[in-house]
Amino acid sequence: MTSPVIDFLLARKSAPIQDLAEPAPSEEDIATMLKAAVRVPDHGRLAPWRFILYRGEARHTIGEMLAKLAVEREGPLPEPRLEKERTRFSRAPLVIGVIHSPKENAAIPQWEMLLSGAAAAMNLVLAANALGYGTNWITNWYSDDAEGRRILGLAPQERVIGFVHIGTYKGDAPDRPRPDPAKLVSEYSGPREG
Repeated sequence: MTSPVIDFLLARKSAPIQDLAEPAPSEEDIATMLKAAVRVPDHGRLAPWRFILYRGEARHTIGEMLAKLAVEREGPLPEPRLEKERTRFSRAPLVIGVIHSPKENAAIPQWEMLLSGAAAAMNLVLAANALGYGTNWITNWYSDDAEGRRILGLAPQERVIGFVHIGTYKGDAPDRPRPDPAKLVSEYSGPREG
């Protein structure tokens, strides 16, 4: 049996961020992507994630702040590295931050909430791809830095699930070797020994 959905999933690839160009997704396309992103398993209906849109001039402002933060953390940096930091969020016309925004709930563990957010990020990627856009999901050093997270608009208790870079991509994204699923699956055979 063949299915266009399965064919789509089996062909999914990440586009190089530097090749994601204008035009960015329209407001209508962004709304559609976000509607798809929230259709994920969410035990307790907590919505323990949220989205931040980084676009326009804000992407350049963030880059300047990240370059400054990198110098504060590492000392003087060569110009190519500073330029890399300055362009972190301006390589693609739109970046959507998928943010783990945990909720207090005695019955639902935090790791389950984080996994729900990861599913939201993957749905976002797939929806953008289905609408014809190229995507690349990354985190990077500033995701693990409290000041970096503050610069990017996160609250202290929040964490980055991913930054999904989205834009128009011409061409065929390069593929990479994929693991053999047959080597990653086993039949249950009882409890593991010590």
